Amino acid sequence: MSDNENNSDEYSKSVGERLRAIRRQKRLSLQEVEANSSQEFKASVLGAYERGERAISVPRLRKLAMFYNVPVDQLLPIEGAPDFGVEVDDAIDLRDRPTRARGGSITIDLTKLEKLSGPEADMLSRYLTMIQVQRQDFNGRVLTIRRDDLQALAAILGTGIEGAAPRIDALGLTFVPQVVQ
Repeated sequence: MSDNENNSDEYSKSVGERLRAIRRQKRLSLQEVEANSSQEFKASVLGAYERGERAISVPRLRKLAMFYNVPVDQLLPIEGAPDFGVEVDDAIDLRDRPTRARGGSITIDLTKLEKLSGPEADMLSRYLTMIQVQRQDFNGRVLTIRRDDLQALAAILGTGIEGAAPRIDALGLTFVPQVVQ
């Protein structure tokens, strides 16, 4: 096997690992992806992509990114960089996440943001997507805004830092954990 073939095989495996990490962050099984995509992505084929046994075409990669609701480039590994994908065993149970963490962070319910419209919602969505890309965090349900990001968030919302959390509350975007009994 030539060096080019070895490099190609290794890159296919890295792409597969990245695909698996994103799917797991979304907390989806292969079968759920198949069912939720109306069988556009067969579990067996997606599994072969994830194992690096089968190369994914650019159009399919684009469709998969759209299905996962992530930018296409996030499905591709950066050569030489560690993969920061969250494995299932390392996933945080959302019930254990506080609405407001220590240090002034705010946890935003991204599913509620999807239902809002208008210029303010669009700007918030773009800003939060940028944070997700930066952190490689695509669970798609919640995003914790750190104290360092509050200044930018406050500017988007037209408030001071102290007014950001109440404004997020007023928009109905604060994540409220559901108590499971």
